[in-house]
Amino acid sequence: MNKITIAIDGFSSTGKSTVAKQIAKHLGYVYVDSGAMYRAVTLYAMQKGLISKSDFNIEALIYQLPSINISFKFNKSLGFAEVYLNDVNVEKEIRTLEVSSFVSKVAEVSEVRQKLVEQQQKMGKDKGVVMDGRDIGTVVFPDAELKLFMTASAETRAKRRYEELVERGDAVNFEQVLKNVKERDYIDSNREDSPLIKAKDAIEVDNSNMTLKEQFDKIIQLVKMTIEDCE
Repeated sequence: MNKITIAIDGFSSTGKSTVAKQIAKHLGYVYVDSGAMYRAVTLYAMQKGLISKSDFNIEALIYQLPSINISFKFNKSLGFAEVYLNDVNVEKEIRTLEVSSFVSKVAEVSEVRQKLVEQQQKMGKDKGVVMDGRDIGTVVFPDAELKLFMTASAETRAKRRYEELVERGDAVNFEQVLKNVKERDYIDSNREDSPLIKAKDAIEVDNSNMTLKEQFDKIIQLVKMTIEDCE
């Protein structure tokens, strides 16, 4: 069976990573969470005091980019690869609301995007990969055989994100999460370098009223049809 590249783009908290992991596991493909890579760079910037609510030292971050090493290591007990920043597991640290509040600003920096896109393209050079993010179908893999664009209402996405953070034990309120979702939507869609847009040949999937099973069944059917067309 021919292996294909599956590019999944969309707004924050649309469940891109969840379905990408499901699809990759089902097909035996490599899964890459590109958003986690931007979160790791953001965490680095926070740790080094390069970004705060009042300041962002972009020049210093660009200068330190060669010192940032991001890798994925598969965790058998979890069933997916965790993110490592300079050989330190940061899977939990990069998922906080604080990182979420800064990540879109970091992702706006062209030099950051260039560094990570190069790494992402190397990860997918042999196909058999499922990657999700904001510019996978438009910039990273413009020739991907299957492109999906995930969407849902801001309120639906905020509710999902809120429940996820509360379950983790984070002290957040819904309005705070909704505000963050809307702010990220605006920044992601309006940045100059690789803005979040739906690729012309992408299939839109609105999962506002879908269960995880319904979403998986719909997408796996699209995958099967695409693989058949490539044979």
